[in-house]
Amino acid sequence: MQSIYAMRQNDSDNLEKEEKFLFHSIENIRDLYLIMVSALVELRIVEADFIEKSQKKHLATAAERNPNKKFVNNQVLILLEESNPLSIAMADRKIDNWKRNDDYILILLEAVKASDIYAKYMESKTSSYDEDREFVADLFTEVIAPNEKLYEYLEDYKLTWVDDIPVVNTLLSKQLRQLTPEGRDAFYVPKLYKDLDDKDFVRDLFRKTMLNDQELAKEFIDKTPNWDTERIAEIDAIILKMAICEFLKFPSIPVKVTINEYLEIAKEYSTPKSSIFINGILDNLVKDYQNTNKLIKTGRGLM
Repeated sequence: MQSIYAMRQNDSDNLEKEEKFLFHSIENIRDLYLIMVSALVELRIVEADFIEKSQKKHLATAAERNPNKKFVNNQVLILLEESNPLSIAMADRKIDNWKRNDDYILILLEAVKASDIYAKYMESKTSSYDEDREFVADLFTEVIAPNEKLYEYLEDYKLTWVDDIPVVNTLLSKQLRQLTPEGRDAFYVPKLYKDLDDKDFVRDLFRKTMLNDQELAKEFIDKTPNWDTERIAEIDAIILKMAICEFLKFPSIPVKVTINEYLEIAKEYSTPKSSIFINGILDNLVKDYQNTNKLIKTGRGLM
């Protein structure tokens, strides 16, 4: 949707260029994911280095000589650091953001140590794997992910990440809570696409919506007699075109799935009343398509 909107705003007709940027933006989601995971790894590394240096101080205090190492010995943080899939993915994508911007890790570490989650966790020097996992998941969800300085850094680094951050954080939080202690391959880096069909869908939806722009617009203009074309918000028009494109040109996608997904997009990106407006139009279109046998869906449960 955003790529189609950008293309229309720029009055561009270079479909190949915009499509390339679309896929590049999707690839960047993987980088965002790896940066967020690596923040957890770096927090442990920096704290371990701090403890080691403190122990070697000439006038080290008793607490510095005998520190509570529960955080740096956290089994989940160590598992992430030693993860083969994670190391390979980071090397492949050349992710070294925190090596070059370690001041942000220090900011995060300060926030971690000031949190109630950290204080409660560090009350004892022993823990189980389950406690370590719960601590890391809670720490990420409640302290790291919402950190304003981290958000500002990510936004400045790549503007297209603004909408991807919640998706990545939700995925990672869920993944951390389900992580089992199965060795160096326990933590996996999710694939961007489920399969080749999944990737083809991105391309096909983008192309078919753009290449059939006027045809798709005609489908709903007649259903909005009280609205001039210019009065329909640009985002709403794009959402309608994409939804209609799925109705008519993607026989394997259930009608209810299409409607629900585009209503969610409307709630997120358009005006407060847009979802009601779009829902009304799509409902009427589906009824018309069914009556005229224009809606052809293959498979069970697709209507």
